[in-house]
Amino acid sequence: MKRSILAAAAAATVAVLALSGCAGENAAPESEAAGGEWSASTLNIDFATYNPLSLIIKQQGWLEKTLGDDVTVNWTQSLGSNKANEGLRAGALDVGTPAGSASLLARANGSPIKAIDIYTQPEWSALATLPGSGIDSVDDLRGKTVAVTVGTDPYFFLLQALDEAGVDPSEVDIQNLQHADGGAALINGTVDAWSGLDPMMAAHEINDGIELFYRNVDFNTYGFVNATEDFISNHADLAQLVVDAYEKARAWALEHPEETSALLAEVAAIDPAVADKVLLERTTIDLDPVPGDAQLKVLKVVAPIQVANGDIASQDAADEALSTLFFPDFAKKADPSRVG
Repeated sequence: MKRSILAAAAAATVAVLALSGCAGENAAPESEAAGGEWSASTLNIDFATYNPLSLIIKQQGWLEKTLGDDVTVNWTQSLGSNKANEGLRAGALDVGTPAGSASLLARANGSPIKAIDIYTQPEWSALATLPGSGIDSVDDLRGKTVAVTVGTDPYFFLLQALDEAGVDPSEVDIQNLQHADGGAALINGTVDAWSGLDPMMAAHEINDGIELFYRNVDFNTYGFVNATEDFISNHADLAQLVVDAYEKARAWALEHPEETSALLAEVAAIDPAVADKVLLERTTIDLDPVPGDAQLKVLKVVAPIQVANGDIASQDAADEALSTLFFPDFAKKADPSRVG
């Protein structure tokens, strides 16, 4: 199923209600810095090759231009959703951009984060194998070795696929490898299959001939822009600026698809054809950025699987995380004209 960067996604009907958690009682102050001064001297934010909007913001220098000499912007590359979550939980990041499923997992396990914006809906994960492996369906994974990065969207994609096929995870030898290592393990024959992540997955398709034997865009959760609760409460001016920058980057990406693809190719050190496959075929950028019903729908499917697999302690913990994960205030007020 191909998704075009230029095809407008159907905007989700966003009903905030309880989904915003304590947004009403902890409402963020106005985004403008009081007296012309910002609320902090540093902004710690991530970028990732699976998040094309972050690459644009970093490359264009919009945050730095807007903040001037008053705030130092520290960029950290997240190699996977698990790394973004680690940075947020440790306080090394104020803003990180994991997938939705990883965001739910982190929130349910005590990480004080909230989703403040949605950057894309990518089909960034699928199940892959080598030609001639004998694996043609998810059912064929019984007794096989599968590489995946635990705690990321490909991991929960794998769990959903196994659940749909009636295959218990205990029947599969799941190897916890970082995304790049998992792809390499498939190519060198160390594992039988890989729950992959773009752009690495697309690169292995084009360069190494791997085959995607199971795809389902509905099992791919959205890309979340998350912030720590402390950052939301005490540095709302900077949080609003980040969201404003993401919306400026969204418009820029839609107006400049070729340049966006070229930027991804450069940063990820991949062939332009790979970047084109990822962005032009598999990524929806034109969507409603306000966290709400569309994301809740897919996470309600993921949550029971996370509970059953022991990743979340109980359904109550999952439900509590679902009801407090979203903070839509900044996205509702997003104004790209305030940036750069």
